[in-house]
This record gives sequence, C-alpha cells and structure tokens, in this order.
Amino acid sequence: MLNAIKTFKNDEAGAVTVDWVVLTAALVGLGLAVMGVVSTGIGKVTGGIETELGKNQLEVSADAFDAGKKTGSGTGTGTGTGTGTGTGTGG
Repeated sequence: MLNAIKTFKNDEAGAVTVDWVVLTAALVGLGLAVMGVVSTGIGKVTGGIETELGKNQLEVSADAFDAGKKTGSGTGTGTGTGTGTGTGTGG
C-alpha cells in the first residue's frame, strides 16, 4: 500500500494536462481581449466609410436606359469665331 502511494505521488503524467489547460485558457483570454479592442476600432472605421459613401448618392432609373421609348428635340442659336489647326485621317 505504501509503495502504491509513493508511485502515485511521483507520477507526473497528469501535470502536462494541467499545464495545457492553463495555457489554453490564457490564449483564449488574450484572444477575447484583442477581439474587444479590434472590434471597437473597426466599428469607428466602418462608421466613417458609411458616412462618406452616404454623401454621394446616385439615383438610377431603368427608364433612362430604355432607348426605344425615349424621344427628344432641341434648338439652338449662337455666333462665334475661332481658329484652329489639326490633322486627321478618315476611313
């Protein structure tokens, strides 16, 4: 019986498990702390992006692209003078 108690006392097989449990708990805690800090910073950045994108709203209508249904007309007058030089090719 005394020999069994000495063997049990000297057995270190479970000590490694305890070390890993403590190490894993520390890493999980560190990960949660980093996530808390990073998520706050990301929230501020995405809020700024949302504000900037909201300033330039474009209104798009499918009717504007329907060339078969659109007609138009126009007139214009004007006078002017000008000078210029240029070269060109045509086919």
